[in-house]
Amino acid sequence: MAIRPASLERHVRWLLEHGYEPATFHDAVVAPSAPRTFALTFDDAWASIFEHGFPVLSALGVPATVFTLTDAPGPPVRRLRGPILEPLVGGPHEHELMPMSWDQLRTLQDAGWEIGSHTRSHPFLTTVDDDRLGDELAASKLRCEEMLGRPCRTIAYPSGDFDARVVRFARAAGYAVAGTLPVRFDRDPDPLAYPRVSIQRDDSIRTFATKVSRVTRLVRTTALWPALERARRARPRFS
Repeated sequence: MAIRPASLERHVRWLLEHGYEPATFHDAVVAPSAPRTFALTFDDAWASIFEHGFPVLSALGVPATVFTLTDAPGPPVRRLRGPILEPLVGGPHEHELMPMSWDQLRTLQDAGWEIGSHTRSHPFLTTVDDDRLGDELAASKLRCEEMLGRPCRTIAYPSGDFDARVVRFARAAGYAVAGTLPVRFDRDPDPLAYPRVSIQRDDSIRTFATKVSRVTRLVRTTALWPALERARRARPRFS
């Protein structure tokens, strides 16, 4: 859901210091500029990305890719909704539920960031019928292009939820690259089912380095990884 600005800066500095070159998500997948290329992606297009993340990354000269829900920026801008978010309504962090406006998204785009789709309304795509699936994918792509004046080539499937039908519809809608969040990685992933590494708000540099390492990513292509994940989650945590 979130990452601290200071952690974001530490993580990105680590990548740069270890010879990684930044790129947008599309370019990192389709045409990486270097053997070590990384892309930062943010789902949901929270306003806090503009407020806190943009200054950090601008200072480092690093672009990112933001995936926006096209029904949310409005006008008028409407807070994001969903079962995970509803418990925050009325609480001290309710203001964090606001997405960026189209003007803010344009500012990011002008600074070299990539704006992709996150569908219209964030459904679990594998659960909707064909008509709604086609609309969520195609209409959100069209809306991004209308509001931003550039081709929308990428999408992040909400909650990483996808299957072969979703990939087929994404290809038919005209996307070139799609981000997922699978437990296990494919060795040669379809660009429309491209795995991403999820970074969490409390990840230390050591945890971050382990998550993004070539060895970890290789192990995630094997049958061993799901068993390691189950064992990790079963370990007790102490605060």
